[in-house]
This record gives sequence, C-alpha cells and structure tokens, in this order.
Amino acid sequence: MPFDIPRNTAATKRSFLISNPSVLWFMGLLGLFTIGVTVLSEGFGLGLISTNLVKILGMTLCLCLIAIAMDVVWGYCGILSLGHFAFFGLGGYAIGMWLMYARTEINIRESLGRGTIPPTELEVSEAVAAQIFGVVGSSELPLIWSFAGSLPFQLAMVVLVPGLLALVFGWLAFRSRVTGVYLSILTQAMTLALSLYLFQNDTGLRGNNGLSGLQNIPGALHVPQAVISMWFFWASAFALGAGYLLFAWVVSGKFGSVIRAIRDNEARVRFLGYNVEGYKLFVFTITAIVSGIAGALYYPQAGIINPAEIAPIASIYLAVWVAIGGRGRLYGAVIGAAFVSLLSSWLTGGGAPNIDLGFYRIVWTDWWLVLLGLGFVAVTLFFPKGMGGLFDYLVRKKP
Repeated sequence: MPFDIPRNTAATKRSFLISNPSVLWFMGLLGLFTIGVTVLSEGFGLGLISTNLVKILGMTLCLCLIAIAMDVVWGYCGILSLGHFAFFGLGGYAIGMWLMYARTEINIRESLGRGTIPPTELEVSEAVAAQIFGVVGSSELPLIWSFAGSLPFQLAMVVLVPGLLALVFGWLAFRSRVTGVYLSILTQAMTLALSLYLFQNDTGLRGNNGLSGLQNIPGALHVPQAVISMWFFWASAFALGAGYLLFAWVVSGKFGSVIRAIRDNEARVRFLGYNVEGYKLFVFTITAIVSGIAGALYYPQAGIINPAEIAPIASIYLAVWVAIGGRGRLYGAVIGAAFVSLLSSWLTGGGAPNIDLGFYRIVWTDWWLVLLGLGFVAVTLFFPKGMGGLFDYLVRKKP
C-alpha cells in the first residue's frame, strides 16, 4: 500500500483519545453549543434566537468544516491549495440542482393538475425546463440535469464530483512533482477556470443567475423556516463533529507523522522510500470530498449559489481564516473560521453601528476587508501560531 492508516483496534482507540484530549473537549463544546442553540431557537425552543441567526450559525459550522479540511491539506501536509472553495461550491451546486428541480416540479404539477386533463410527463418536464432556464433564454433541460430529480443521485454527486476533480487534478500535479507556490498557482488557475466556465449561460447551471430558492425543501414546503433552519443546523453540527473526528484520526499516528514530514522535508521522506505522491493525493482528495459535503449543507441555508462563490478570492479568504486560527491545529481552524465569519456577519450585516468622526464616516461594509487584511498581517508577524496557539501558550504558563 502507498500509505498506512492505523488499524481500528481497541488499543488504537484508547491511544487515540488519550493522545488527543482536544477531540473530547471539542466534541463536548460542540454538543453543548448545539443544545444551547436548540433550546433558544424559535423552531424548538424559547424563541430567543431568531431563525436568521440560526441560519448564520449553521453556515458558520459549515465554514468551520471546510476550514478543518483546509488545515489538514495545508497546515499538516504543506499543500497551500487555493482551490478548495471550488470543491465547496461544486457540492452546493450538486444539491442545489435537486432542490431547485424538485421544488419546481412540485409547483408545476400542482399548477397543471388544476386543469381538466392531467398533464403528461413530457409536458411536466418541458414546463420545468422552461421555468428553470427561461431566465437564460432556454426552454430545454440540459443533459447534466437528466437525474436532477433523484435525491440519491445528487447526493452521490456531492461526493463524486469534488472527489473526482481533486483526484484527477492531484494525480496530474503530484506525479509531475509540482510543489510550493507553483502548485498554489495551479489550484488557483483551476478555480478561476471553473468560475469563468460557470458564468456562461450555456453551461447548464444558469450562468451568473446561479441556483436560487434553495431554502425551500421539496416535500416540506408547509414546514416553517424556523424548523427547517434547525434541521440544517443539526446536520451541520453533526457533519462538523464527524469531520473533526475523521481528520483528528487521519493526522494522528504514523500517517499523521508522515504527512507532517512531507510538509517539513518532502525530499527526505521520498528518500526514505515513502510514496509521497500517494499520501498527498489521499489528503487532497479526502479534504475535497469533505469540502463538497460542507458546501452541500451551506448553500441550502444561504438560499442561493452562483459562480461568484467559487471565485479564487473565496479560497484565499479560507487560507486567511486558517492562518488567523492557527494552521496545524484542527481547533485553530475552527476558531479562525468561526471568529472571522461571525465578525464579518456582524460588521457587514448592520449589527455594528457606523462611526461618525466628523471629518470622516467609518462604514464597516467598506472597511471590513481592510480589517481582515490587517488582522492577517498582524497574526503572521506577532502570532505565527494563530489564535489557536494562544491556548498552547496558556497551558505552558500554568504551574
């Protein structure tokens, strides 16, 4: 085998939990957070947390999940990928196709069913195509939408499309031994090419219009958004917990030692006889799949997805989150993504009041990216281990 993963034995489980106490801490805090939001929510609790805030918190959990994936591929394996948000977006498109098609089909059947003569399947299909693609001047259903009405098929695409793209791209890049900044540029070029392609109307994904109305779940249109938002919040929390466990296990033991060695000195690891390309390809692919799953949970809560979500700048933001949180620490990636995401929502969503200095008015929506850039520079210069590294510092200071 090109690489070894620790065997699933009782001894391995014990040593894994003992050597990774942060996993138990994280799972406990995540559980308490989930219970707290549920109790305070409008859908199942006291109504102290609005539905909109629940959606923001659910989306933040999804961003924490992709941040963990980015931390594994960059912080542990040393691959600065500027394309993982593309996998995130592809997962969103895959589930968005089913959400949009199934909801439109239900509406069309209800509308045509009011007539005297029941509609044929062909009439329903043509009406659905005209409803979805009329905005881009088309009335035909593209080939890639042939199975859009099948939830199992689209769920499989959430995993397969990002996974296969990462597998093919990674195999071509790693076998050519492209490393460092050149690999980062390649991943960024892949993301840019995909984004520009999706902006075209003839791609079958509605071009710049993207997919909308994703917050409406087919078959549950009568269910209040307060309840649906909690469903997705629970699913996001579960996915984050499962992802944290998966990656904590992946980076522990011999496998984790090898990928950290690849990060620090790839040539020496190759000289010792390890299949470096196999390790890197596995990490790149598995993190892409998890990113796709995170996107599939994120965009139904956001309600819309368009090609701008896959632009290279999004992947750069992702790297900034991980750097601020502290790369090489899974909990650091969570801290960075949660902190930056929630702060961004507060500053740009009208939560933070603008400041009038008399001679100048500070509008946070204009200054947010400047603050983010300054924060990234400050962390890089003064806290190279990020916000997560502060926990290590505090632990060492304890008597």
